[in-house]
Amino acid sequence: MPVFTYTGRAAGQRKVEGEIEARDKGEVFSKLRARHIIVGEVRSKPRDIKIRGRSRVKTKDLAIFARLFSTMVNAGLPIDQCLDILASQMANRGFRKVISDVHQSVSGGASLAEALAKHKRVFDNLFVHMVEAGEAGGALAMIFGRIAVYLDKANALKRKVRGAMIYPGVVMTVAIGASVFMLLKVIPVFAEMFEQMDAELPAPTRIVVGLSKIVQRGFLPALGAIVVGFFLFRRFYRTENGKYLVDKTLLKLPIVGMVIRKTAVARFTRTLGVLISSGVPILQGLDITAKTAGNAIIQRAIERTRQSISEGKTITAPLKESGVFPPMVVQLISVGEQTGGLAEMLGKIADFYDEEVDAAVAALTSLIEPVVIVLMGMVIGGMLVAMYLPMFDLVGAIK
Repeated sequence: MPVFTYTGRAAGQRKVEGEIEARDKGEVFSKLRARHIIVGEVRSKPRDIKIRGRSRVKTKDLAIFARLFSTMVNAGLPIDQCLDILASQMANRGFRKVISDVHQSVSGGASLAEALAKHKRVFDNLFVHMVEAGEAGGALAMIFGRIAVYLDKANALKRKVRGAMIYPGVVMTVAIGASVFMLLKVIPVFAEMFEQMDAELPAPTRIVVGLSKIVQRGFLPALGAIVVGFFLFRRFYRTENGKYLVDKTLLKLPIVGMVIRKTAVARFTRTLGVLISSGVPILQGLDITAKTAGNAIIQRAIERTRQSISEGKTITAPLKESGVFPPMVVQLISVGEQTGGLAEMLGKIADFYDEEVDAAVAALTSLIEPVVIVLMGMVIGGMLVAMYLPMFDLVGAIK
């Protein structure tokens, strides 16, 4: 049963506040009147629903929820009935609990946007504000349809970028693992055999044997240093200056920086276009878009744009001054602003940059794959050749 918090006055005008369980706000008022309390304010109390492990809500789950909700509202079903049905149908257990709590809040008198806002780990600001605009304009079915399309495209973009890095990442991990294994287990066997031979070793062999000894002696300290360094980097990246510095460096990297920039432009234009077309004010839309930019440099550029618009200026001037957005994007946004079709223009830019991200990811993958394979072959092959050089010299001496 939902829990409500209340404030009011009891006998003697004494101020009281507390919590009470009830089916809805009407029942809260009835129970409090029975206690001779004059009710001042009643609010639904949010429940802390923790979602862990496999129950974590994914973008795909949210897209399915939005699409089904849009279909049911469009069919004429009441909101609370839609939520009740979805709470029993979603495959994700944690998500079912969240939707059930949203249903209870709505049944208790809260608006749908208020009920969703209680679960910020699941429904972000973009989702909540779009629903809020949809409720105000009486177009919830259309808004949830747009949310579903937006989430599908955002998820597809994320999968493209992530998928491009999987293969090179796996190859590099295997290469590093094989190299460490050889230095720890294989090279020491050869080194012991060479010591028994008491022969002068070629320079490459001496280098590899020396490297093997260094790794054997310092493997655990080095592993510990890597782990500590990783956690220190994470802490540094979570700071405002740290994130800004790292993101700025990433944008300057060849090819990788281009992919990041194009991905950020696609996300920015898609998000802002969906928000504006859904009825969210542009200042509020820019505020939400800045928080979901994914890159500190892009975020600051959007924040400066918001400040510029609040001072009565155009949207394009600060975007151009930031140096982050390509000139073509700035010009197209300017055309959209002047013609009154900004939302539509932003959508077209997002579609174009989705294709650009595809091309950039393909170029990145085609470049990284051969480089990683060649490096892996050089490292592992070089160590094997270095180990066999003394044997070749020994065979030559015997002849």
